[in-house]
Amino acid sequence: MIDNIKMKFLMYISSLWLLFVMLIILYISVPLEFGENSHYVGTWNLISTNVIPLVSIMMLVVSSFFVTTFNYTVSRGMQSYFKIKRVQNKNYEHLTFLTTYILPLIAFNLSEVRFVIMLMLLIFVIGFIYVRTDLFYANPTLALLGYQLYEADVEMRDNKIYENLILICKGNISKESNLEYLRVDERIYFVKEK
Repeated sequence: MIDNIKMKFLMYISSLWLLFVMLIILYISVPLEFGENSHYVGTWNLISTNVIPLVSIMMLVVSSFFVTTFNYTVSRGMQSYFKIKRVQNKNYEHLTFLTTYILPLIAFNLSEVRFVIMLMLLIFVIGFIYVRTDLFYANPTLALLGYQLYEADVEMRDNKIYENLILICKGNISKESNLEYLRVDERIYFVKEK
């Protein structure tokens, strides 16, 4: 099993990449002047007027690092295999996360410090809830990377049946598929076709 809390937290942070991109677009302020009287505004002035975009860029770098590490871990860390007995597509959960949590956060007016604090608090609380309740897998970034969400009943090699597992897979799976897996949590697995 992967380092659970760290993996869950990083999956949550990577799910916020669209929020970070939108914040960069909304709040970046780079003065562009061309002409005889134009001058450089100064590095400190440029940084101080772009704190939110700079923090968002740093979070995008963290997200990118995680996604790269994640892809490597998933491709190298597969264990034994199991057989699918029942499978149901759950891809709508990616969209639910995006529309319920990410898009409303853009509406904050971040020109006031108290709204910035509220946004950071909300991001923290939503992340805490998502990690604590194991809903971290509803990650729209994974959908963009080609991963699908499934709920399935599986038969392990020891012939035990486990019901209602969440499977995250690149590509499609169907009933009777044999899959290698990487366990993230009690009921959440990254899988690939054997």
